[in-house]
Amino acid sequence: MIGPGRRRPLRRRLLLGAALALAGVAGLGLARGRHEQARPDAARALRPPGAVPEGQFDAACVRCGLCVQACPFGSLRLAGDGAPVAIGTPFFVPRETPCAMCADLPCQRACPTGALGSPALRITDARMGLASLSRAAACYSYIGAAACNSCFKACPLRGRAITMKRGLTAAGGQLTPTVDAAVCTGCGLCEKACIASQPAITVATRRLPAGTA
Repeated sequence: MIGPGRRRPLRRRLLLGAALALAGVAGLGLARGRHEQARPDAARALRPPGAVPEGQFDAACVRCGLCVQACPFGSLRLAGDGAPVAIGTPFFVPRETPCAMCADLPCQRACPTGALGSPALRITDARMGLASLSRAAACYSYIGAAACNSCFKACPLRGRAITMKRGLTAAGGQLTPTVDAAVCTGCGLCEKACIASQPAITVATRRLPAGTA
């Protein structure tokens, strides 16, 4: 039989154990959430131009779909179950439907909550994502198979966001598509234009660490 003097330490140990168990469960849930946020496909789901940082965006976006309706090119879609971003929030996939870089930003003007940032934003200052020569071995110019410059010609900021750097490449080519991260808007038009079956130049969100695309 446990005496009164020993009950309190035992009770404290039980309470401490329960607290640690709950903390462990919460930690597992947090780790799972972080893992899901860092899924490779999440890096390829780009937000509309002007979108505020992701945590703020999820809180501000009311899932109304007005930005999707306002997009004249059908670039935006609302995430459904199993999508790489929160259900009901807008995104686009650059290889399929890149942003057309509308100067008047109809998607942003349609947003009622400020989830797409300041009305003073210029489309050239948008940072939806960042292009990179992620599959150099698929680039015809880089490997010397052809003097292709499809990505360069498709870029709305041609000569600024993307340039064709001349010089012998490691794969024997003479041209390397080179992206200026300070200028690239991440519209995805370069990726859409890439003639390789698996695009050599791809666009990933700036929300996630490099290497997740």
